[in-house]
Amino acid sequence: MLRRASETVRGHRAAVRLAVGSAAAGLAVAAVTVALTGPWDHGQRTAERVSAAEASDGRDGLPPARPAAGGPAPAGAVLTPLAPLGEAPPGDAPQGRQEALPDPAALARELKPLLADEALGKGVAAAVVDLGTGEQLFALRPDAASSPASTTKLATAVAALDALGPDHRLDTHVVWDAGNRRVILVGGGDTTLTARRLEELAARTAEALRERGEHEAGVGVGYDVTRYRGGGTRHPIGVNANIAPISPLMVNAGRLDDSTRGPAPRTGDPAGEAAAAFTGHLREHGITVQGASAAKRTAPAGAERLAGHRSAPVSVLVERMLTDSDNDLAESLALQTAIAGGHRADRAGAARAVTERLEDLGLPMRGVRIADGSGLDRSGRLTPGLLTGLLVTAADPGHPELRPALTGLPVAGFTGTLSGRYAEEGGGLVRAKTGTLTGVNALAGTVVTGDGRVLAFAFLATGTPGARAAEEALDRAAARLADH
Repeated sequence: MLRRASETVRGHRAAVRLAVGSAAAGLAVAAVTVALTGPWDHGQRTAERVSAAEASDGRDGLPPARPAAGGPAPAGAVLTPLAPLGEAPPGDAPQGRQEALPDPAALARELKPLLADEALGKGVAAAVVDLGTGEQLFALRPDAASSPASTTKLATAVAALDALGPDHRLDTHVVWDAGNRRVILVGGGDTTLTARRLEELAARTAEALRERGEHEAGVGVGYDVTRYRGGGTRHPIGVNANIAPISPLMVNAGRLDDSTRGPAPRTGDPAGEAAAAFTGHLREHGITVQGASAAKRTAPAGAERLAGHRSAPVSVLVERMLTDSDNDLAESLALQTAIAGGHRADRAGAARAVTERLEDLGLPMRGVRIADGSGLDRSGRLTPGLLTGLLVTAADPGHPELRPALTGLPVAGFTGTLSGRYAEEGGGLVRAKTGTLTGVNALAGTVVTGDGRVLAFAFLATGTPGARAAEEALDRAAARLADH
């Protein structure tokens, strides 16, 4: 069955390569991805979602952002086993038919040698669970806590969705400080704010000032970063290509090039850079600005709102965080979770808030230590039992608000951090969050079996001698699950 699925995927790959540069390429990828990965995708990876990620509040002169594409998956849809490839879907099967669970003994015979690969070091821990029943099918030290690297983002995703709800948006806006004749740009924690959207925000602010007759006398400009305690902080690993200083006000996550995703050179002062760009745009739109630069200020309570920009819904932000392994967005969502839970918006408050959310959901937290939102902090500790528990909880029909924690998982061979992996087996059948630090490699996600069941798995390896070999070993183990 795995061979048959892999041949199908390779055939679609060839078709996609032939259609490069045409609309057919995107449609082919989308079709095979949905067909082979499960019933919960609902076409969310489209150009529509990309545009939604930069949409603004309709009250500020732009069309309102659309809700998350497709909305939550229908209750039970995630849990319904798929039919084997080439057979009728479950709805056409005789009533009462239920595919048998994979044989745990057979899984153990096949997985143990794969997970004993020397490329995975000496500290492998693993768990495999049936997503429909929650039954554990394979366990190798499932309660052993170790550094999870970026699989931490699964915990961040579930906690943020639970705390904020999938429709919540992050608000960057401008207010009028009448007493000081000053406009203040207020950061809301949206790391996905682009340079183009900041320029549009400045244009609408200038228009509001002209309507008030304030454009000729001159105005001051300030920026407010009080949403986060201390205005933000640096991650313990410092500023590098993978993460900027954590701030509620930033453009393109502090990138110094024109990119909006992935590693890039970062500024050490994202809020100051954003405020400076905003000030320059005001001048371009005919506003006389007093002073050479914007100053850090606190917006007065009840100040009049002049313009604003709202992010895409949290459901879309979570998907982007997981697909791209976006560290800046992960830290922002963890801090937003802290605010929603009444904790201080700093690293310690975020860690407490995420931990509390997971505890309240009844997840196994013994030995777990949430250190940050992204997994870059090596002091964090997760277990395979928690990771599979997160996936099962996200699939629970009683928690449709958590579904983006599944739909955002990269698709093997097609999207995000798995786009360049699974060239031979498992392409399109595995969806998983990757995790990579020096000496640490992890993989946690879902796989569709030959009988159409969806399994959740988590593999954590420490002491790995090389990232590439470790990734290949983990990929082989995940792909083997599809053969059951």
